[in-house]
Amino acid sequence: MPIPVRRARLTTWRSLATAAVAALLAAFLAPATAQAAPRESAPVYSYENAIRESVWVDTGLDGDSDGKHDRVAVDIVRPRELARQGRKIPVIMDASPYYSCCGRGNESQKKTYDADGHVVQMPLFYDNYFVPRGYAFVGVDLAGTNRSDGCVDVGGRSDIQSAKAVVDWLNGRARAYTTRTGAATAKAGWTNGRTGMIGKSWDGTIANGVAATGVKGLKTIVPISAISSWYDYYFAQGAPLYDSGPDWLSGYVDSPDARAKCAAVQRKLVDEAPRTGDWTSLWTERDYVKDAAKVKASVFLVHGMQDLNVRAKNFGQWWDALSRNGVERKIWLSQTGHVDPFDFRRATWVDTLHRWFDHELLGYDNGIDDEPMADIERHPDRWATSAVWPPRTTAATTLRPGNGPQAGVGTLGRHRNTGTETFTDDPRLSETDWAAHIDEPTPGKAGFVTKPLTRDLRLSGSSKVTVTATPTTSTAHLSAVLVDLGPDTIRDYAAAGEGVTTLTDRTCWGPSTTGDSSCYKVTQATKADVDYTVLSRGWADLGNHASDQGVPLTPGKAYTITLDLAATDHIVPEGHRLALIVAGTDKDLIDPPSTTPTLTLDLSRTSARVPFVGGAGAFARATAGSTPAPAPAASVLDGVRDPRAALRIPGESRRAP
Repeated sequence: MPIPVRRARLTTWRSLATAAVAALLAAFLAPATAQAAPRESAPVYSYENAIRESVWVDTGLDGDSDGKHDRVAVDIVRPRELARQGRKIPVIMDASPYYSCCGRGNESQKKTYDADGHVVQMPLFYDNYFVPRGYAFVGVDLAGTNRSDGCVDVGGRSDIQSAKAVVDWLNGRARAYTTRTGAATAKAGWTNGRTGMIGKSWDGTIANGVAATGVKGLKTIVPISAISSWYDYYFAQGAPLYDSGPDWLSGYVDSPDARAKCAAVQRKLVDEAPRTGDWTSLWTERDYVKDAAKVKASVFLVHGMQDLNVRAKNFGQWWDALSRNGVERKIWLSQTGHVDPFDFRRATWVDTLHRWFDHELLGYDNGIDDEPMADIERHPDRWATSAVWPPRTTAATTLRPGNGPQAGVGTLGRHRNTGTETFTDDPRLSETDWAAHIDEPTPGKAGFVTKPLTRDLRLSGSSKVTVTATPTTSTAHLSAVLVDLGPDTIRDYAAAGEGVTTLTDRTCWGPSTTGDSSCYKVTQATKADVDYTVLSRGWADLGNHASDQGVPLTPGKAYTITLDLAATDHIVPEGHRLALIVAGTDKDLIDPPSTTPTLTLDLSRTSARVPFVGGAGAFARATAGSTPAPAPAASVLDGVRDPRAALRIPGESRRAP
């Protein structure tokens, strides 16, 4: 269980330092008529007349091997009034590889420039909303993209240094130039260096990575649907999640200059990221979790619990590591897939983000540090809060599978059982096929189900499933899935919008200019009525049973492996049942093995460790006095369509603009 942060919430928040900063910044940034320290920044500065400029920051690297340090392009929008008055201001920064190749947000906005090369359209609403409130907004092109030198190395040293060097420049520790190739330098004397990084997916991943360097001046990060370890984007304990590696992704976002110069980097991304799923030094470099102890910035984390692009394991392991190291933090968990909170909870999101940055970057005492740590979507557009996440009373509880009245239709409870269950990997089937037939004996899965619950039961955090299995072939992939069996209305995360539908009306978030509108299409929840909900998943290659290096299996020999399941927060309601499914290839979510094994589970050595709020006692109370459910009237349960995760681009979505 994660260690609670001081007083188990965001309450002890650098109190003296915050008060001092608030007093100073109130004097500098508040309107002249203000008498008391403000609690909220107001839009009193002109967006239309804001300073728009570009600099190129020296990263100190030569990733493209042209004999010169790489320079990354930094586009800046900041209030002109404060510049004239010599007042120093904080920075909100989004470092991205997508500003020219693919676009940002639900409407795929790209940067545009005027004849002098100054940014006209800065994607997303951050500049429109925050610049009038006394912030600078900075959009950084990662090395190898758009107007930057260097090479994209997909989360490695070049990616992270691209953004870290900008934080260093904002704090007077790095050099920047007024042009990409010239010698005239540019100073950041207009900022106090206090920087907050934000971004979705790859952008948020960069924020995680920069925070993990411990760079001074980075005060907060807001990673949305972000990666914490690139290995876990491409593999799950040796099982491949995609049919390509980081070399494909690098080529996707490279600028034309980078494509011409970065063959050596591309070759390294191939050679050091083998499709076997073996852990290499390349993955160590791109693992930010191991460096969580260096994080000094606060973290406001947002993730979709049904995100099958950047899968939810990424936020769970990062959150737990931040917790262990006492990092100030806050979290939002939605029912969506890979979706920005601007598109599933817009007004509340903008207000909360505003207050977060006011507190962290302006030092305003606005009370956000006294609010609950977690916001969790229970049903579409219906949210609950949790003072601490996971709650303090959460404890991992061991559940054990047992044989049932029919082969493959087993039980799930607290007592150790004997016996076996057997299934044959069928790559044509997915978790939805297994769950739909949970009460039937089918050859492609082994299912284990509790009795109907007599009271609600809440899971909060990450589960683990230990499996002892004997394969018939030399290769085998495993899936473990937790399912809530019972009727519900949920966001349809498997639909094209991953839980949202884009409409035609627009709402506006700040002033606009001719070239940069602050008005965006609204969305609404896409809902599905279901008989079951898959709430957590994990996968592994059984050949990785002993280490992070896969080995061939010996047919007929038993192997034990523990699968890491994705973090979640879900309430299984009274009357529903909780199911554990163990199977082979999860269609479209992992790639199949090279053989088609039959696997026999040793039930006496198979178990699940599930984080229940209230621990084993809560599970015991929820299952006390219940009896096995009668055979369902319909043999096939309805759920969402088969989830698809064929996208290999952290940041893209299947939604049409």
